[in-house]
Amino acid sequence: MVCVPLNPGRGFKYYFTFQFKKFNRLYLQFKKITMIKKLSFIMMLSAFSFGSFAQQLNTPQPSSTQEVKQNFGLSKIELSYSRPGMKGRKIFGDLVPYDKVWRTGANSATTLTFGDDVTIGGTKIPAGKYGLLTIPNATEWTVIITKQIDVTSPAAYKQDQDIVRIKVTPVNLGFPVETFTILFGDVTSNSCNLQVIWDDIVVAVPITTDVDSKVSAQIKDLMEKDNRPYYAAAMYYVDNGKDLNQALSWLEKSTAQNPDAFYMFYQKARVLAKLGKKQEALAVSNKSIELAKAAKNDDYVALNMKLQKELK
Repeated sequence: MVCVPLNPGRGFKYYFTFQFKKFNRLYLQFKKITMIKKLSFIMMLSAFSFGSFAQQLNTPQPSSTQEVKQNFGLSKIELSYSRPGMKGRKIFGDLVPYDKVWRTGANSATTLTFGDDVTIGGTKIPAGKYGLLTIPNATEWTVIITKQIDVTSPAAYKQDQDIVRIKVTPVNLGFPVETFTILFGDVTSNSCNLQVIWDDIVVAVPITTDVDSKVSAQIKDLMEKDNRPYYAAAMYYVDNGKDLNQALSWLEKSTAQNPDAFYMFYQKARVLAKLGKKQEALAVSNKSIELAKAAKNDDYVALNMKLQKELK
């Protein structure tokens, strides 16, 4: 049985009105959901953009990092450390506690890389990269060279990884140094001091390396070849207090091969003077002056004149 409304036109009107309202409600809900999604997307995009901007912000390090390369012996020593400032603070015994392992800097670990074997505190240390740690005290510091290259806190330190420990005495500078500093001082061909400086304190760690045996081996090897380094070998002997007669022999050969080398004749005159052969030294010095004037090198003219005054 089919029921037909008494007023079909009115029934259709109600039907379509109801469906329209239902559709409108659904549309509004859809629109609301879409708007929420749009807002979420915009917020996510904004957060990403802000994050990208923050990653590009470049500011100075509070304790700047410094890398030092020091030519030493026949290679070099490389040092990497961070440099905190005093900033009105009490340093040793406060900011840097006494009798505790200190990374000897700030931020990351302090490291030393030796390009050749060195000796510290009587211990030979093979070439390589090591950590530098200290234990400060008012009257004595302990300096540690360790296999650990990542110690940034006392808890990370392992004493069984020590290569060498030495005791050094802190020296009062008499004036404050604001920025923590490590440098190499008193550098010679085979020795230097690693100096740790901050506040009014400096401690020095002696480092040595075996240069002579290596250079002597090179000289012996090269002297058996055709292109012999007479001049370089002679100057090494002169500068390092070795056999002057051997140095003179090599200088005679080098000047014979380089008859216009005024600087070689000057060094030959110096060696003759050191050997007490004054007249020969004067004659060779005059030859050096003659050649230096021809080369328009006033510096070596002056050096020879000074040498001749010392010989009179």
